[in-house]
Formats: sequence, C-alpha cells, structure tokens
Amino acid sequence: MIRLEPAGAEALLLVLAEQPDAQLPQRIALLAERIRAELGDGLTDLVPGWTSLLLHYDLTRTDHLQLTERLTPLLERWLAEPLAVPAGRLHEIPIWYAGADLAEVARRCRLSVEQVIELHSASEYRVGAIGFAPGFAYLGELHERLVLPRRATPRTAVPAGSLAIAERQTAVYPQRSPGGWHLLGLCPWRLFDVGREPPCPLALGDRVRFVAIDEQAFRAAGGPL
Repeated sequence: MIRLEPAGAEALLLVLAEQPDAQLPQRIALLAERIRAELGDGLTDLVPGWTSLLLHYDLTRTDHLQLTERLTPLLERWLAEPLAVPAGRLHEIPIWYAGADLAEVARRCRLSVEQVIELHSASEYRVGAIGFAPGFAYLGELHERLVLPRRATPRTAVPAGSLAIAERQTAVYPQRSPGGWHLLGLCPWRLFDVGREPPCPLALGDRVRFVAIDEQAFRAAGGPL
C-alpha cells in the first residue's frame, strides 16, 4: 500500500514499499523519471530512497493536495504496469582491506580478518540510495554475519575512499567527512568528481562487487600515499 505523507511545507514523501527488494531501486528511479516528465512544472527536486521517493515542490505553483491528486493516477499505473527493469550495470571496485576497524569488526563478529574480507568481497551489492554526501551510495545487503550497529562515537573525519559497513549496508565515503560506520578498507578510485559526467559512476539499481587488492596495487591504482 503506497502512502503519501506531507514532509514539511514544500515536500511530499511517497512510501512505496515496506521492505526493499532487488528491483525496487530501479523501479523507483523509473517512477522518478515518469513523475519528472509528467509533473515537472511544479517540482524542484526528487530524492529516491530504499523504499520511498521524496518530492520537493514549488509552493507558489502547487501544494501537497494538488500534487496528490495529480500523482494518484500515475502511481496506480506504476503499480499495475509491469516495468521492464534492466539488471543494472556491474561495477567491480578495488579495495585494499586495511581499514582502521577491520580487526575490531572481526573480533565483534567472531570471525578472522580473512573471513571478514572473504564475506564482504563475495557479495554482490545493489545501489539502493545515494545521499548523505554527494556520491555516497548506500549498498545492500550486507552478509548477516557482518551486521553491526553504527559506532557509538562517530569520527569527526573519515578519509575519502574509506570502505565502511553499518547495520545491513556498506558504502565508500566519496569525500573526507564525518562518519559513524566501521572502516574496513580503502578504495583508490574517486567515486565523485564534479568535473566528470556523470559526477558519480554509481546509479540507483546498479550492482557492485568489491575486489580485494594489496597495498602495491592500491598505490599503483592511484591510492593516496
């Protein structure tokens, strides 16, 4: 059952599912494209989430009641019509598993460091949302044996390129920023660059596999000294 909920004076939240599934991120992305094409005159931004879509609108041109009326038939069609959802691009991202929290994660999960690396790099993850910081892609789902809550005390500065986990998700910090996730390793690639088109290579519904590399390969691929 889809819910439409006001989210402040100039936003409307579409809750599209109770639980995420493998195809939902891309279906939400396709829905966002359709909404922008049909209702874009009054919208200022669309923000997809794992199970939701947040619509920001221009209050001088519409309100949540008018928007709800216009959205209702569109959402009914979205539910009724089977959408051809592509598999999503596969990105193989190199990781030097030498993160500051790797040993602690292994201890808390009752695994060896090698087992943590094996479990993390064996999974194929799906991009379910992009947010928090430009290019920060939330990837799920993490193997159940690696599930940990966020750190009790977040770091004030996490290095750019840090691979991290928290709860059932994993991600690479694209810029230096505060963060409360557990750091497993480092990626030598820039995953957000304003001078590149698109700035972030990852999109909703894309698939990600992490490939373990050693320090030498990390340096050779452009990792910071």
